[in-house]
Amino acid sequence: MSVIRTDRWLNDLYHQPIEICEKLRGYFGDAQAFEIYDYLSMYGMYSPMESGKVIVNELQRKKVWDTIHTEKKLLQKNWAGPSVPIFIFPSDTENPMIKQNFNGKSGLSFCDKLFLFLSADNGEKEIRSLFTHEYNHVCRLVHFQKKEEDYVLLDTIILEGLAEFAVNVRFGEEYTASWTSYYSDVELESIWNRIISPNKDLSKFDPRHQDLLFGLRRYPKMSGYCVGYYLVKKYIENNNQLKIKDLLKIDSAIIAKIDSKI
Repeated sequence: MSVIRTDRWLNDLYHQPIEICEKLRGYFGDAQAFEIYDYLSMYGMYSPMESGKVIVNELQRKKVWDTIHTEKKLLQKNWAGPSVPIFIFPSDTENPMIKQNFNGKSGLSFCDKLFLFLSADNGEKEIRSLFTHEYNHVCRLVHFQKKEEDYVLLDTIILEGLAEFAVNVRFGEEYTASWTSYYSDVELESIWNRIISPNKDLSKFDPRHQDLLFGLRRYPKMSGYCVGYYLVKKYIENNNQLKIKDLLKIDSAIIAKIDSKI
């Protein structure tokens, strides 16, 4: 499996996203098309707009599907990653969180499939950076010997930190997400000690898991993401001989140095 030519689906069915999701049912077990669309929409898939075909045409003009195919072959080789189907769709450009924290793009990864949601304004390196982040997730889910349903908050923030650190290694800080610079190291250590560490064993199915990860309600904005990136960077600084591929199998608690002061 590789990059699915969803541009052809979009050319025919852009204004019928549930019909598009009918084509995805084989990848989601017993889920119905409307359930798949509702789920993907939560993570950034587009809602139809009058000018939507213009966005599709622009993504085609930029040869996004070809770019991702090339990136997938490269990273699959470098990280000993799996071959999974990759689906590309326009993003929900009206979603405020996606606009503010992710510059109008987002992704969703599983151990056996990957989704990219892109806007017409995203440049090539931005798109490659997003794919790097999401495919790193796929590789972590495959290589780290823990079932995803057993993930706790610590596993999730390290998952996000590893993925964005991979972006930093490949493209530099300029192409890392804006949230990587929200806080100073002193602030991040405080957030870790006061907020994230006491909740590190929170199940991914607990509603507070998402609140802490994204910094919703009373928590600092994007707190889980930011602390995860901080912990990974600190670990790499102390183990600078390690490569991205090496990190994929390392236990989250080891990276976070749970038994010692950060």
